[in-house]
Amino acid sequence: MNAPLPDVPEVRVVGLPQLTQGFDLVERLDLAMHLKVHGPLEPMSGERLAQLAENISLRGRGGAGFPFAQKLRAVAKAAIRRGVRPVVVINASEDEPACRKDTVMVNRAPHLILDGALLAAEALGARTLIVAVTRNSTEVSIRAALAERGLSDRRGQQLRARVQRNPERMVSGEASAIIRAINGGPALPPGRRERAAESGVAGAPTLLSNAETFAQLAVAARIGARRYGHTGLENEPGTVMLTVSGAVARPMVIEVPTGVPMRYVLQLAGAPPVPQGVLTGGYHGNWIDAAATHEAVISRESLANVGGALGAGAILPIGQETCPLGEAQRVANWLAAETAGQCGPCKLGLPAAAGGLSDVINGGGPAALEALREVTQAVKGRGACKHPDGSARFFSSTLSAFTDDLAAHVLHGGCGRETVGVLPLPGPVGQEAQESIPSGEKLAVDWTLCQGHGICAEIVPELIRMGADGYPSVAEAAVPIHLQGRAQRAVRRCPALALRIEQAPAARGGKPALPPGGDRKALGSGRG
Repeated sequence: MNAPLPDVPEVRVVGLPQLTQGFDLVERLDLAMHLKVHGPLEPMSGERLAQLAENISLRGRGGAGFPFAQKLRAVAKAAIRRGVRPVVVINASEDEPACRKDTVMVNRAPHLILDGALLAAEALGARTLIVAVTRNSTEVSIRAALAERGLSDRRGQQLRARVQRNPERMVSGEASAIIRAINGGPALPPGRRERAAESGVAGAPTLLSNAETFAQLAVAARIGARRYGHTGLENEPGTVMLTVSGAVARPMVIEVPTGVPMRYVLQLAGAPPVPQGVLTGGYHGNWIDAAATHEAVISRESLANVGGALGAGAILPIGQETCPLGEAQRVANWLAAETAGQCGPCKLGLPAAAGGLSDVINGGGPAALEALREVTQAVKGRGACKHPDGSARFFSSTLSAFTDDLAAHVLHGGCGRETVGVLPLPGPVGQEAQESIPSGEKLAVDWTLCQGHGICAEIVPELIRMGADGYPSVAEAAVPIHLQGRAQRAVRRCPALALRIEQAPAARGGKPALPPGGDRKALGSGRG
C-alpha cells in the first residue's frame, strides 16, 4: 500500500512559475529572498483590491470556490455598518491525506501567502491576522515568517498576528471549526451556520480564505490583472496548484496554467496511460473515467462538464490492477472515522454508508446496494458542516463511475481483483478516530421469535426503528464501534431472544456469529 504523502513532495511547474517562482533557487524563501524574487508590494484600497480579485475571477482555492471579491466586500460592509475592526484569517489547515499544495506553499513560500493576507488586512483596516495550521512543518515555517517581518501578538502593535494550531482532522479545517477554535472552543463545526463575514473571530466580521487564495492575490497585485490574465484560460485566468498522487510513479505538487490537458498532468506524474478512473477534487470530490480524462483540461468549468471537480486540487488516478470499490472502501472508512460525532448524518450516516459499501463489495446483492443508496441520500444536506455532503458526493460518484465493477460485486460476489491500496491515507488512527469505523458486526432478527416488544429500538434507535407494522426495522450496515456497547445491551434485553449479533460480510472468517440471545458469557442472560 502507498505510504502517506510527505509534507513537501516533489514540486514541478508547467510553463512560467508564478506561485512557485524561486523554488529552483532555495528550499524556502525567507523574507530577503522573497523580496529579491517577487519584489515589493504596494498597498491598495479595499474597493481596488476587490476589483482586482473580480477582474482575475479569483475564487477560493480550498474547495468551495467562493468568489473572493464578494467575500471581501461583504466583510468591509459588515465592518462599516457595525463600526468594528474586521479580522483576517489564513486557512492553512490542509487535513486531507491527498492534498499537499497549501502545505508546500506554507513551507516554501510563506511570505507570498502573508503578502496577500496583509494586503487584505490593510485594505479592510483589520488589526488582527491569524494563521490556522495543523502540521508541525507549517507551524514552524509560518512562525519563522512572522518573526522575519517583526509581527507578533504583543499589545501595542498596529497589527497583531498569531498562529492557531488545530488538530489534524478533516472537520477541523472547515471554516466554522477554525473560527470556533480561535474563539477558544474545540476545533469542530459549531452545529449552526453563521456567516464569518458577519460574525467570526470574537464576533467581528472575518475574512477567512485559503492559503493559496492569498498567494494568488499577492501575485495579481504585483503584476496586474492584464498580465495575470495572459496565463491560462480567459474565463479562469492564472495558474492552479495541484497535488497528484494515487497510482503514479512520482507523487507531486505541480503548478499549471488553467487549460493544460489533464492527461498531460497525469503523464508528468507517471500515471497509467489508461487509468481505470481518476478521483478529482480529493476525497470530497468526484470520479471521472479514462475517456473524460482525455477530454478534460485543468479548470473548474471543464472538470465540472465531465462530471469531475477541481475542489482542493487533488488528482488521484487508479490503475486497472486494483478493485475500485475496494479503494473506495478504504477511503470510506477514513471518512467515517473523521466525523466530529456531533450530528446524526456524520456520526451515524457515514459509518452506515461505509458499512453499506462493505456489504455491497462482499456480495450483499441488490438489497445491500439499495440500502447504501438510501443511507447516502439521507446524509445529504443534513449535517452541521460540509463533511457529510462531501462524503456523500464521494459515495454517489463511486457508485455511478464504476458500474461494471458494481454489477460484478452485486450479481457475482466480486470483480476478481485485489485492493492494492493506491489512494493515500494517514497511518494508524487513534482510538478517538477509530470509534466511528464500522466494527465488522451487524444486528439481525430471528423473525420466528420476534414479538415486537420494541425494547431494542429504545436502546439503540440509531440502528433499529419500529416499523408501521409494529415490528423493528434493523439497519443493514455494520454496527459502528461507538455503538457496539448499546447493540450488545439491546441483544441482552430482548425478552424473546430474537435479536442477535452476526459478523458482517467484510469480517467473515473471524470469530463466529453469536447465536440468538448472544453469547451468555460475553453478553449475559438473554432476558433483562
